[in-house]
Amino acid sequence: MTRVGLYLDLRVPAGQDAAGVYRRTLDRVAAAEDRGLAAVWLTEHHGFADGYLPAPLTMAAALAARTRRVRIGTGVVIAPLVPVETLAEQAAVVDLVSGGRLELGLGAGWRAEEFTRVGADHRTRYDVLEQQLARLPALWADGAATPAPAQDPLPTWVGARGPRGARLAGRAGAGLLWLDPDLLGPYREGLAAGGHDGETGRVGGLVNLFLADDPEAAKTRLREAAGRNRASYRGNDEASKSSGDATFPRLKVRTGPDAVAAVREQLAAFGEMPVTDVFCFADLGGLPDDLVERHLELVTDVLTPGLAAVAVP
Repeated sequence: MTRVGLYLDLRVPAGQDAAGVYRRTLDRVAAAEDRGLAAVWLTEHHGFADGYLPAPLTMAAALAARTRRVRIGTGVVIAPLVPVETLAEQAAVVDLVSGGRLELGLGAGWRAEEFTRVGADHRTRYDVLEQQLARLPALWADGAATPAPAQDPLPTWVGARGPRGARLAGRAGAGLLWLDPDLLGPYREGLAAGGHDGETGRVGGLVNLFLADDPEAAKTRLREAAGRNRASYRGNDEASKSSGDATFPRLKVRTGPDAVAAVREQLAAFGEMPVTDVFCFADLGGLPDDLVERHLELVTDVLTPGLAAVAVP
């Protein structure tokens, strides 16, 4: 069964306060869990004018306190921005307070300006990420980082949009957190190079869909927020711009049944590779409440049961 989740960047719309956005998001996730939501995923960026979530593991702990069953994933923590010991401690606390519900997704990052803010080396970010993935289990096992997580092993993921990151995910024995069938070859190569059984591989990621009863009417109301959010991912420095397109695929607005069909078709492209998780943005920041609430209802009431019959190999 493929878990269906919500993806949160917690942008703060103009004229609103961050505390209100966070409080409303916690309420919405708790309500969605009551309707069958299986997972929630948090992301990370720094220095965005709209208050893009900068502390995903902190918010993960808050979500853990408000929920009982949903898996809580990070998609992703920009791991090279923090010492691996700090990452180990924070992740373990979230896993413990959630009762073993953390899915730890890590990434190398791409915006050079975010690295400059904390004095981290943007050029070595992939090497640092791979070293961190290798060190985390050892830090917990030998007591260098305490306490240890509730889960052993703690499920880990690597967010990667290219072959280099996909191979890294495979070598680490982590899940690949990006839905691109073209990355399966490099991912499997990495699994083999890391000495991991190919059957341990798994993928997950964003299905960039917004659900509505009347997609054409919703598009008109979504257009401004979607364009603003897409533009915000462009870095302000040459290093980030040269790293390629770091935005998500364009948002598609679908009815509930059409969304089920679209995701089923997308998942079929992965063949025997298990797709254990898919998630949609919960909000785009600044959307009318009625659009967001109906979207969340359709995710839990239509998309989730519609994918329940999709077998994970």
